[in-house]
Amino acid sequence: MVALGGGHGLHASLSALRRVTTDITAVVTVADDGGSSGRLRRELGVLPPGDLRMALAALCGDDEWGHTWSEVIQHRFRSEGDLHGHAVGNLLIVALWELLGDSVAGLDWVGQLLGAHGRVLPMSSVPLDIVAEVEGVDPARPYELTTVRGQVACASTRGRVRSISLVPEEPPASPQAVKAVREADWVVFGPGSWFTSVLPHLLVPDLARALVETKARRLVTLNLLPQKGETDDFRPETYLEVLAEHAPHLGIDVVLADSGVVGDTGRVGEVAKEMGGRLVVADVAAGDGSPRHDPDLLAAAFDKIFRG
Repeated sequence: MVALGGGHGLHASLSALRRVTTDITAVVTVADDGGSSGRLRRELGVLPPGDLRMALAALCGDDEWGHTWSEVIQHRFRSEGDLHGHAVGNLLIVALWELLGDSVAGLDWVGQLLGAHGRVLPMSSVPLDIVAEVEGVDPARPYELTTVRGQVACASTRGRVRSISLVPEEPPASPQAVKAVREADWVVFGPGSWFTSVLPHLLVPDLARALVETKARRLVTLNLLPQKGETDDFRPETYLEVLAEHAPHLGIDVVLADSGVVGDTGRVGEVAKEMGGRLVVADVAAGDGSPRHDPDLLAAAFDKIFRG
C-alpha cells in the first residue's frame, strides 16, 4: 500500500492502513511553511519535517513502545524561548538529516526507533512552495483571480482556490517514492487538505507519471467536510472533478465516501464512473461528531475494498 498526502488527513489514512497491513509506504508532501516546520526550513534549508513526523507517528504500533514514542515525537515544547512550538520529532528528524546527509535514510532511522509499521518518504527531494490561483479574495471583486503563495496562505485564504502549481516548477521526485508507487498493489489518495496535501503529488512530473502508469489500483478517500478557504462549498463529487482537472490521465478504481456525507450518491457515483471507478459508501466517520475518520471503521472499509 502506498498512501499519499500530508498532515492530519494522511495521519488518519495511515492509522487505518496499519491495522490492515504492515507493508505501507507513505509519500508525504514537502511544502509546509508554517510553525515549527517553517522555522526549521527557513533556518536550515531542510525539507519541512512536520508532515513526515505526523506520518511516522501514525505508523507507531498500539503497544506501550508505540504509544510512548508516538507521544514523544508529537510533543511540543512550551516556553518563552526559541524552542517554543518546536516538536521533538521535527528536531530529531532534522538532526539525523544533518548527521547522515540523506533525508530518506534519516526517516528510515526514525522509523526503526519508533518501530513504525511502514516507511515514510518525502514526495520530492527539495522543499517546495505551493502557489494557488484564488478567486474572490476581495469580496468586492468575487470573480477576480489572485495569486497566493505558501501552504499556510493557500490553506487559510479567504477566497476559493481554483488551481495550484509548485515552485520550483517540475521539481525532482524522491526516487524511492517513484519506485514505491510503481511497485504498489494499491495507491491511496486522501483524505486531507485537497489543494495543499493531496494534489501536489500530481505536480511532481516523475511521481505523477508513476501514478498514471502504475499497475496498482487507485483508491480515493473523500473528506468528511469542506475545509474553510481551501474547499469552501465543495460537494463530494467536486473533489473528484478537481482531481481530474489536475491529472486528466489519472484513472481511479474506487472512491470511498462516508454514508453521512454522501446522501444522494447519484452525481458522485457518476463522476467516479467517468474516471473509471466505482463508489463505495461506508460508515467511516468518528462517532463523536468531530470531522475526523475513525481509524477502526476506516480500516474495516479499507479491508473490505482491498479484499474485494
